[in-house]
Amino acid sequence: MATLTAAAIEQFGQDLRGHLLRPDDSDYDAARMVWNAMIDKRPAMIARCAAVADVAHAVNFARDHGLLLSVRGGGHNVAGSAVCDGGLMIDLSQMKRIQIDARKRSVRADGGCTWRDLDHETAGFGLATTGGIIPATGIAGLTLGGGLGWLMRKYGLSCDNLLSADVVSAAGEILTASPTENIDLFWGLRGGGGNFGVVTSFEYALHPVDQVLGGMVIHPLERAPEALSFLREFTRSAPDELTCMAVLLTAPDDSKVLAIIVCYCGSLVEGERVLRPLRQFGPPVADQIAPMPYLQQQGLLEAGFPPGLHNYWKSNFLRGLSDDAIAVAVSAFRDVPSRTSAIAFEQLGGAVSHTDEADTAFGHRSAPFNFLVVSSWPCTADTSKNVEWTRSVWQALQPYSAGGVYVNYLGNESEEGLDRTKAAYSSAKYERLVAIKKKYDPGNLFRVNHNIRP
Repeated sequence: MATLTAAAIEQFGQDLRGHLLRPDDSDYDAARMVWNAMIDKRPAMIARCAAVADVAHAVNFARDHGLLLSVRGGGHNVAGSAVCDGGLMIDLSQMKRIQIDARKRSVRADGGCTWRDLDHETAGFGLATTGGIIPATGIAGLTLGGGLGWLMRKYGLSCDNLLSADVVSAAGEILTASPTENIDLFWGLRGGGGNFGVVTSFEYALHPVDQVLGGMVIHPLERAPEALSFLREFTRSAPDELTCMAVLLTAPDDSKVLAIIVCYCGSLVEGERVLRPLRQFGPPVADQIAPMPYLQQQGLLEAGFPPGLHNYWKSNFLRGLSDDAIAVAVSAFRDVPSRTSAIAFEQLGGAVSHTDEADTAFGHRSAPFNFLVVSSWPCTADTSKNVEWTRSVWQALQPYSAGGVYVNYLGNESEEGLDRTKAAYSSAKYERLVAIKKKYDPGNLFRVNHNIRP
């Protein structure tokens, strides 16, 4: 490890176009905070980068001085991998340039952009790409882990829409990864997480998306088993234009309910026909499905995921939405300790499964559903009971799990362990990712993540 002197730190800060924050700076605490309030780490330095050259400079500085390195895009990852203790945090949040080519139907966006930033710009052209269901989520973390979203059954995952990426490698080199350049790196970026470098820009394919038929129907908890069983059968023949998510949650009046949230991306007339059986079943106590701008659909769940709460998640892909799995989830939700916690079932299939499994690092494309136990609560004193509840629900659902896990839903790596990281991929894919890691980051500089070890 090279000696890190005050003079070296001072020179490093002066060489940045952006700003170097230290613990004594007034905006340091705000800069180190991320969406999940359970994360309370204190980097020795935060490099707020203004451009790609700043990122390369910061990578070189961290490598040459043996510093622990983390990378912040949107800061929305539940594991808190954006921030590290005692090292250097590269902060991309000031890098938000977006360029749209409406003729080519493509967009290039800097790594500090959130989906709110990107969707707002593309919506002006009546275009969109698959993004996360919470607008505050960063485009970087979501895409690098795969990218589930409302458009995935029609247009594929976020990573399936990635056309190219600019990457600062562990050697400080600025590389382009695409189907024709650094092809192995391009494959690894689409699902392998932040293991191979700092992605400073993403180029996506865009699709004509303006109005969608979206919203939700709501059933009381006592009717949730039959409604979920109906949803399972309904989704078997659902067209690719339709993506559904079922969420057990607490309503504003404190009643426990099942919300079935839908997004139909296609002809509104055809969408009305397709969704009619779902809207008539029960019938629901509320039907909030209506034509709406895609931007409105993207924000439907944002109020339920506010920043500043303690968050702890557990997840797995499901073999299917069986009656037994439904019964376990509904029974467990009766004892949920926090009104802001939820159990979600996400429908996959469609374009997600049509894409060849070998095309990207993202794994488990054949899974029909994913389940996610989303626990959140405001007070630190309530942490133990909420974590215990989450783990117990996850454990009770394991008999119905497909074994794999979506890497973006994994919690802290020190708790989850290497086996859970490996569970995000097939053994063959994991071995291929290890080979890519050895090539582009042999020293494991980028290890504050769900780490693929060289």
